[in-house]
Amino acid sequence: MGILSNIFHKIFPSSHPAAQNSSQAAPGAQQRAPQPTQPPAQQPAQQPQAAPAASTPAAAPMQQVDVEAVLNNMQQQSGQQLNWRTSIVDLLKLLGLDSSLQARKELAAELNYSGDTNDSASMNIWLHRQVMNKLAANGGKVPADLKD
Repeated sequence: MGILSNIFHKIFPSSHPAAQNSSQAAPGAQQRAPQPTQPPAQQPAQQPQAAPAASTPAAAPMQQVDVEAVLNNMQQQSGQQLNWRTSIVDLLKLLGLDSSLQARKELAAELNYSGDTNDSASMNIWLHRQVMNKLAANGGKVPADLKD
């Protein structure tokens, strides 16, 4: 995931599973693609090996990252008055990411937005909520009022 993984990398430390998983998502997909061409006898041996690896990161999200504290700290250091709590544009700016309409449309596509991307106000509200939900789902401690 392009933009969402960039958001994860800016908020989560590099050792956090969410940052590691988002950076390994594309290479992992490429590594799995050749597997169907291998003889079936090798596949069962590889699948059980993948299961323990998948269960190891599942335990790691218990190490939560306080998203609010991270973003407040970033805002203090930036000296900018950005309303990251309600604005996806300000959140992206705070993270040093592209906040253009085109970038937000790309993020909407990544997150499977089904609404009208030309209605940027509705899309922006939805995007902010979804990003906060994704952060919470991946080990971020997000204030309840910022997620579903």
